[in-house]
Amino acid sequence: MTELFNTFDYTFRRKELRNAATLSERFLWSILQGSQLGHKFRRQAGIGPYIVDFYCPRQKLAIELDGKHHLEEETKEKDTARDQYLFDQGVRVLRFQNSELDDLAVVITKIKSVLEG
Repeated sequence: MTELFNTFDYTFRRKELRNAATLSERFLWSILQGSQLGHKFRRQAGIGPYIVDFYCPRQKLAIELDGKHHLEEETKEKDTARDQYLFDQGVRVLRFQNSELDDLAVVITKIKSVLEG
């Protein structure tokens, strides 16, 4: 059986992404880290061939923050394929546009709703 989570092949890339986190990722991580929402999250977690921004293993929930490039058609197609792969692995995906973090209360409410749902 092939390892699904945090495979060695992507260790360097995950570390690179953590060190180069966007402002939006750092901001949301400040809320998710330390089980502040009652659940442990990992950042830049590997799932199969993909690296998700945040992952809650207990709830099998991935959270993705999307910048402007995610609005491009080619990127949308890649995101759809990625989300389908994650779904097939039993992982739910919750996506937010970076701009949605301007209303942090709404974002946190959505995350809590999925975690508790």
